[in-house]
Amino acid sequence: MIPVMEIEGASFSYGQKDIFKNLNLKVGKSQIFCLVGPNGCGKTTLLESILGIQKLKAGNIYVEGKNILSISHKNRAEKIAYIPQNIEKTFPYTVKDMVIMGRAHNIKLFQAPSKEDKLIAMDAMKRMGILNLAEKPFTQISGGEKRLVMIARALTQESKILVMDEPTAHLDFKNELMLLEIIVDIIKKEGITVIMATHFPNHAYYFENNGVKTKLALMKDGGFAKVGTPTELLNEKNIMRIYSINSQITTCKIDKETFIKQIIPISIIKEGLENSGGDIN
Repeated sequence: MIPVMEIEGASFSYGQKDIFKNLNLKVGKSQIFCLVGPNGCGKTTLLESILGIQKLKAGNIYVEGKNILSISHKNRAEKIAYIPQNIEKTFPYTVKDMVIMGRAHNIKLFQAPSKEDKLIAMDAMKRMGILNLAEKPFTQISGGEKRLVMIARALTQESKILVMDEPTAHLDFKNELMLLEIIVDIIKKEGITVIMATHFPNHAYYFENNGVKTKLALMKDGGFAKVGTPTELLNEKNIMRIYSINSQITTCKIDKETFIKQIIPISIIKEGLENSGGDIN
């Protein structure tokens, strides 16, 4: 079976500076792939390469068996929706108009959005809890609210693949949990594939705990240190090697059949990695 997305021997550099080298992965339908690693390890650059924004130095990226660079911009929008880490300044469109823009690939030049387009956008805003913002200028809402608008716009796009770069940035505790629940829901009910860069390894545990097929890549020093499931990779030793943090993995019993895992950070290791005890497991 052809994977929904495949990265084959991907390398990227800015001039003489290598950002990542020889990355390989396959992501299937109804699956989430989490990229976890410190600042500057190449997560955002890899996502931009997946989108065709950045051109690889070597290697290829395939979507449903087709090289991403051979797919037209319209067809890319039909296949991949993107939620960026940084939200650019824009004209003072209303929130409703910003969300409807997710239907742009489905609307011909000079054509107005259809009734169906508007209903899809309204449903996405309802799911994100921002219907009350519909008529407000996008430029006059908070950073967290802007993040919810961009997520609603991506949902409105109805693409098969959702690429998310730090999607919980600027969100409060409640809205972060709501977003994670929505991701679980669309993967299970709509068969969406999600590729997500995050600074929070517990996000990967959250998806696994909720029965979503979850793969995880630990990124460090320009490569994938390890690729596997959260249960396989998220342990105290690996968190030390990636983040220089002392941590503890805990298991909580919710009921007779439900157990959840999470990482509890304890302290930052200021003296470096001399005592970290070997390679990533």
